[in-house]
Amino acid sequence: MTIRNSEPSDVGRMMEIYACARAFMAANGNPNQWGPTNWPPEERIRRDIQDGGSYVCVNDDGRIVGTFYFIQGKDIEPTYRDITDGAWLDDSPYGVVHRLAADGTARGVGAFCLNWAYGQCGHLRIDTHGDNKIMQKLAEKLGFVHCGTIYVDEDDYPRLAYEKSSAVSPVG
Repeated sequence: MTIRNSEPSDVGRMMEIYACARAFMAANGNPNQWGPTNWPPEERIRRDIQDGGSYVCVNDDGRIVGTFYFIQGKDIEPTYRDITDGAWLDDSPYGVVHRLAADGTARGVGAFCLNWAYGQCGHLRIDTHGDNKIMQKLAEKLGFVHCGTIYVDEDDYPRLAYEKSSAVSPVG
């Protein structure tokens, strides 16, 4: 598998992947994370591509099997400024992954994407819905530490906040 920046011509395939992810989450006990709002909207994906933060995961046959948003910098995610029930581990610049989704045709896409993003910066923060047990297990398997709770603008559901930093945790 490889990671590359998304292109406008990828939007249709990316929206198919998000539809697969919404259906998978709903079938696996997580109907509220993206389902009620049909998240993410196509306009958001197009803006992500234009801003340069949208990526796709391509399998060895050249097919897009996953997608995500990744940026890095100092205090780049406004919703991460307020964390409750805990604290972030490391105050240095970090990367953040949002909207990670796979089509279910290849194993390990989520781990591959998160490991790639972590490899870009050595300090990564992510969040997930409390019902998204699959993402929580993946984060813990990859060495992320649950740091507390954050809230997003899209809905009223709290998100579990995770962090992995080479400065404070084992590299894995």
